[in-house]
Amino acid sequence: MDQIQHKFIDVARGLKLHLAEIGCGPHVVVFLHGFPEIWYTWRHQMMAVANAGFRAIAPDYRGYGLSDRPPEPAKASLTDFLTDLLGILNALQLPKVFLIAKDFGARPAYLFANLHPERVLGAVTMGVPYLPPGPTTFHKYLPEGFYISRWREPGRAEADFGRFDAKTVVRNIYILFSKSEIPIAAENQEIMDLVDPSTSLPPWFTEDDLAAYGALYEKSGFLTALQVPYR
Repeated sequence: MDQIQHKFIDVARGLKLHLAEIGCGPHVVVFLHGFPEIWYTWRHQMMAVANAGFRAIAPDYRGYGLSDRPPEPAKASLTDFLTDLLGILNALQLPKVFLIAKDFGARPAYLFANLHPERVLGAVTMGVPYLPPGPTTFHKYLPEGFYISRWREPGRAEADFGRFDAKTVVRNIYILFSKSEIPIAAENQEIMDLVDPSTSLPPWFTEDDLAAYGALYEKSGFLTALQVPYR
């Protein structure tokens, strides 16, 4: 972890994005995180990629982790994330990169490769299939109590999350997402209520990991994260 370096890049009218970076190979791999994640999600993969002779970069999206919040989080969009990614490549003078993405990070990876094929050597995605550019309608077919349905509703997740500190919110989400069943709340129940406080963390997620995530979401909050990708 100590080998990973950190820097900030101004991408849009004073908005600074945080980047974690390791390695110095001729080829560059950019890691794109999902939710509830940050650059830290990729720390082991970054070190492995660097040891294999590549340069590894993992940004925090605007409004996530150590990156600045957008001036109006409720108006943040995937377009902003695409513009930011292009700004990162230009600022670092990277003509072409490999993209590795998971969860909703796959969406900006697909779109960026479509919009800027001359800047992408290849893309690897996990967890989210390719969808053509344009509005999506899958949410119309989800149960009302499904976590995505609840988090799409302005104000509801904010009120649900607001009952707890950021560390507890992240803890609960990772416990929910590590289960085999889909998190669906009852009509008069909130998503955070689906987790018993006595439930242990998944074996692959340590208390130190939780402390790192909790501290970064304490800084950033969840406003941008709920806007993009859920709204």
